[in-house]
Amino acid sequence: MNIEKARFNMIEQQIRPWNVLDASVLKLLSTSKREDFVPPAHKGLAFADLEIPLMGSGEDALALGQCMLEPRLEARLLQDLAIQPTDEVLEIGAGSGYMAALLGRQAQRVVTLEIVPELAAMARENLRNAGIQNVEVRQADGAKTTAADGSFDVIVLSGSVAEVPHSLLSLLKVGGRLGAIVGDEPVMRATIVTRNSATDFRTVQSWDTAAPRLRNFPEPSRFKL
Repeated sequence: MNIEKARFNMIEQQIRPWNVLDASVLKLLSTSKREDFVPPAHKGLAFADLEIPLMGSGEDALALGQCMLEPRLEARLLQDLAIQPTDEVLEIGAGSGYMAALLGRQAQRVVTLEIVPELAAMARENLRNAGIQNVEVRQADGAKTTAADGSFDVIVLSGSVAEVPHSLLSLLKVGGRLGAIVGDEPVMRATIVTRNSATDFRTVQSWDTAAPRLRNFPEPSRFKL
């Protein structure tokens, strides 16, 4: 496989047509080696428009949310969050560390939380091999994040939730942004919440998608009288 040709095609055929036009994001994707964050068994899928399993069988990995998201979804979230060089970022769901690597190349500092020990170790190793030093991987349950973990300019959920977690909104600095995929299959909404003041939050949902669930976040009751 011609890796650079595959990377170019990923950007031009998947990402740019999905209204990702920010030059800094496109340049970041063209220079970041996504293939180095893909398990060896799936290297051939590094630039494909699909979720890539990180552990076990593909079906089990997707059911447990242990996968890399599609490149176009990661790129669109990056564009919508408009990461700044001074930003401190929290990511929920490190996976293989690829999204954290992209964030780390844009932001001042990134903390990424991963509930699965094996994935936390994978992310650390991949980030170390990529020479990224401003990302800290913590083995932790993102659904239990508290103010003790700090406050952030940007919070990224690398997976879906049923509703925006209020516990995470409380960790946003004024002017901060939270990005998440919110809702239920078959259609979820990309959601950006901006904190304008201590009590004022603005929510924008601008595109539809779907993503595997992050673990342990609340699910609304489906019971109806």
